[in-house]
Amino acid sequence: MASRKFQSWAARFPLTRRFVRQEGDALFDLMAGFCHSQILMALAELQIPEALLGGPVAVADIASQTNIPPERLQVLLQGGASIGVLKLRKGGVALTRRGAAFATVPGLSAMVRHHRAFYRDLEDPVAFFRGETTTELAEIWPYVFGDTSNIDSKTASAYSDLMAQSQALVAEDTLRMVDVSGIDTLMDVGGGTGAFLVAVGQVNPDVKLRLFDLPSVAPDAASRFAQAGLSDRTDTHLGSFREDTLPEGADAISLIRVLFDHSDDTVRALLGKVYDALPEGGRLIVSEPMSGGATPNKATDGYFALYTMAMRTGRTRSAAEIVKLVTEAGFGQVTSPKPLRAYVTSVVMAVKPTSTLSV
Repeated sequence: MASRKFQSWAARFPLTRRFVRQEGDALFDLMAGFCHSQILMALAELQIPEALLGGPVAVADIASQTNIPPERLQVLLQGGASIGVLKLRKGGVALTRRGAAFATVPGLSAMVRHHRAFYRDLEDPVAFFRGETTTELAEIWPYVFGDTSNIDSKTASAYSDLMAQSQALVAEDTLRMVDVSGIDTLMDVGGGTGAFLVAVGQVNPDVKLRLFDLPSVAPDAASRFAQAGLSDRTDTHLGSFREDTLPEGADAISLIRVLFDHSDDTVRALLGKVYDALPEGGRLIVSEPMSGGATPNKATDGYFALYTMAMRTGRTRSAAEIVKLVTEAGFGQVTSPKPLRAYVTSVVMAVKPTSTLSV
């Protein structure tokens, strides 16, 4: 495949030229991918997909609303069509199925707009991988360094809103892989504004719900619980799992998109606190995007691994690595079902063993 002579022959030979075209297209996509991401960013910033949810719109109207010269807007719209988000009609533009999903999948457009800082962090990729850059993403969310004293309410609210929007899909896939029946009290540690707990409460009408998170974050959950009609079976505990012990009384504890924000040492300490807080037979649920490990995954190894590296404190671990950490903490019956959508989340579950006395 590295021989230029072979490449030239394969491009002409009838039985191989189709594969040559496919590989050529894939290589070009790798090279041009940064342009495609910027097209998507522009569409998201201008909220063009949302504007098209009601049906096709004239290009002239979009030009007027976005203040982009028609000839330049046409390039953007052509680009949007080339990546499968838009479809062009005579004098107008409409959404494709992919574009409609982009406009309506919770948190997706917001995450793309959030990528501005991530793009800047990756501007010099060699320096980034050498660890020579001071990444902007880490400055946005100081909580990952354990600094909870300087988190202003605006920063906390922005982070919580972004996480809550994306949490809908995470909760959906998690609850397809995890049976929450039989749980009396579920405590979600680092649960933000309670999005995952609300999803659990809607699936299991009997479970009591407990939120544990920072004083700058957790109080915002009260309105979410009230809107979902769950106030009578929820309670909130304020604290930092870095500094505080976890409250006892829950027979299941969930860590949803928590571990990959933190170092191995912090994760080990947290899992130890979870173990201590659970009763014998208590259940641990870990849900977050995980590396493909021996079988690299484009979504997790080509995106989340870089994102968590830019955060500078955590990393995207494989399910096998998380299983090892959970086992080291003392848990047994550790399982990791095949993820439904690896780009959304994967799950590791475990149980605190029941002690046995030798006679």
